[in-house]
Amino acid sequence: MQSDEVAPPHKRRYSPGKRKPKSFKRRVKFKAKLRIKNALVAKEEKEQGVSPLVKKYWVQRYDLFLRYDQGIKMDEEGWFSVTPEQIAVRHAVRCGGGVVIDGFTGVGGNAIQFATMCHHVIAIDIDPRKVALAFENAKIYGVEDHIDFIVGDFLQLAPSLKGNVVFLSPPWGGPSYREKETFTLDLLKPKNGYSLFQVAQRIAPNVIMYLPRNVDLLQVEELSWLSSPPLKVEIEENMLHGRLKSITAYFGDIALSDLSTFEL
Repeated sequence: MQSDEVAPPHKRRYSPGKRKPKSFKRRVKFKAKLRIKNALVAKEEKEQGVSPLVKKYWVQRYDLFLRYDQGIKMDEEGWFSVTPEQIAVRHAVRCGGGVVIDGFTGVGGNAIQFATMCHHVIAIDIDPRKVALAFENAKIYGVEDHIDFIVGDFLQLAPSLKGNVVFLSPPWGGPSYREKETFTLDLLKPKNGYSLFQVAQRIAPNVIMYLPRNVDLLQVEELSWLSSPPLKVEIEENMLHGRLKSITAYFGDIALSDLSTFEL
């Protein structure tokens, strides 16, 4: 005796002569589009030299540079160290005017936005390749003439530098910084945060530090006491897509309040 039970659509078999339902055709079409999309993404990743380490950052490329498709180039470290563009814009807006010294410019994310806001920028990095990439990226934004690119060690160049604002975004030690419950200032490279801040103080009356989201905030506040009299300090939470991305500390006259939140 045959059962009258009807098999669900996804388990039914269709003979070659029977017309398949529209839902089946939609699934096939969707899968075909998905395969094409994945193939195009894989092709673009290969062309950009995206390694497994930075693949998760590659999907955020338009957060890092809105003009990414116009020819932006980054090395592997640049993918996880460059400041997202809208946060870099925020830093530039807060600077006021004058000369901005970017001590660890990397591939140029912050330097470009400082220059876009009509600041004169001195962009320094010890890695010649990063400086070359920063220059090419600045050309895409049309601000290369507003930036002096220097290959060198910020700490060694510091005695000869003078400006209105020093921007410090020193290496955090790679993506592994997220594994630490609290990121202390001694983990910054190439020197601890206290030493870097003291060097910056001798160059300009205002200092901006771009730091990991899990940085020890008490230590950041303590930096203001390295000056006599103590500098004003503002700690800003940088939110991106509803998540805490990073911390920015403003020292000097550019500090507006004790704690603020900037959300995109």
